[in-house]
Amino acid sequence: MNIRQGAGVVTAMLAIVAFMTLLNSGSTIPMVNWPVETYMGLTFTIGWLSGVPNWLAYMLAAVVLILIVVGFYKMGSWVYGLIADKL
Repeated sequence: MNIRQGAGVVTAMLAIVAFMTLLNSGSTIPMVNWPVETYMGLTFTIGWLSGVPNWLAYMLAAVVLILIVVGFYKMGSWVYGLIADKL
C-alpha cells in the first residue's frame, strides 16, 4: 500500500466514524454498539421516509454506507495526490 492509498483509508475511516458520531451523539448506548445502531437507524430512516419494503431498506442502507466509505476514500487519495504534487 502506498501513501496515497493510506491517506484514502484514513480519510474513509474518519468519515465513517464522524457519520456514526453524528447519528449516535445523543444516545446513551455504548460506543461498541454504534456501528449496528447507525446501520439500523439508517435503515429505519430509509424505510420510514420512503415506504419501501424492509429488505430493500436494509439493502439501501448498506449501499449508502458503502458509498460513504468509497467516496471519502477517493476524496482522501485525490486530495493527497494534489498536495503531494505541489511539494
